[in-house]
Amino acid sequence: MQYRSFLPPSRRLVLRALLGGAASAPIAALAGFNFFTSEYTASREELQAQIAKRFPVQQRYAEIFTVALRDPQLGLDAAANRAAITAVLSIASPLLRPSTVEGVVSVSSALRYDVPARALRLDQPKAERLELQGVTGRDAERLQQIGAVVAQELLRDQPLRTFTAEELTVGRKTYEIGDITVQQDGIKVQLK
Repeated sequence: MQYRSFLPPSRRLVLRALLGGAASAPIAALAGFNFFTSEYTASREELQAQIAKRFPVQQRYAEIFTVALRDPQLGLDAAANRAAITAVLSIASPLLRPSTVEGVVSVSSALRYDVPARALRLDQPKAERLELQGVTGRDAERLQQIGAVVAQELLRDQPLRTFTAEELTVGRKTYEIGDITVQQDGIKVQLK
């Protein structure tokens, strides 16, 4: 039989174990917040993950067409202070041969903060590019117009990031969102 000696752990190790678990949760939740500079930065990866949760989306148009968007990809244009979403677009109708046409749509948008919902939203999205596969001529033009209109409607007011009340509160101070700045790798908002 082998004898083992168990020494009591040091006080520092016990404190580190106890405090490490409790302290890591709030720090992780506040990872993008910098209360010293009064700003929050949402990374491209964080925003992409939030957007992906809300897709696919679809809407009927003129009771004849169903337009759907899936597989969104976020783009950030720091120079224009705009965000863009590029998605696979499909238009389905019994009037079409084949009954579904697919393509790609890119929609760029300004951003605004919705105070009651505490959400950073797309504002006035505009279809910048729409390409359909297998359709040409006047049919392609009409379907592109339909696709652009519906894509803009589907993305209007789409939230990119929603904040919880707890995230915006430190001690007794509750912050509001101010200026919104699109960067190359994320979106920064001022906390006021």
